[in-house]
Amino acid sequence: MTTIHASTVLVGARAVLIRGPAGSGKSCLAFALIQVGEAGTLPFTRLVGDDRLHVEAAHGRLVVRPAAALAGRIEIRGLGIRRVPFEPVALVRIVVDLGAADAERLPPAISAVTEITGVSLPRLAVAPGTDALSLLFAALRTLKSDR
Repeated sequence: MTTIHASTVLVGARAVLIRGPAGSGKSCLAFALIQVGEAGTLPFTRLVGDDRLHVEAAHGRLVVRPAAALAGRIEIRGLGIRRVPFEPVALVRIVVDLGAADAERLPPAISAVTEITGVSLPRLAVAPGTDALSLLFAALRTLKSDR
């Protein structure tokens, strides 16, 4: 199992894995996804993990789990660390890279895929200052439901 610095939220049956440099808004986007799910705009949403995650490849899919010490905790800027309901394991559907230097208006197909522990996944590169939540909504609507 590999440990990575990221946040993950289960959206419906599959998870959104959010990466980016420190301060890029990983926890903020994760919390926004949870709130949107609670409002009914998205199907079921639940935190998988914030800040540190364990990932591993299994049968061609990427499995993600929270680090045990941080399970059920998320940083909410201005409030600190808070406890929230969480899922202990999920399959990743898409990877969001916040603050991506290679984010383009019309990205080439090669930048729309990333590989983590040997598993290829759809990738959404988000430029600094871009509304990541709106962009992610659009990406989720266009992904094949089988991924």
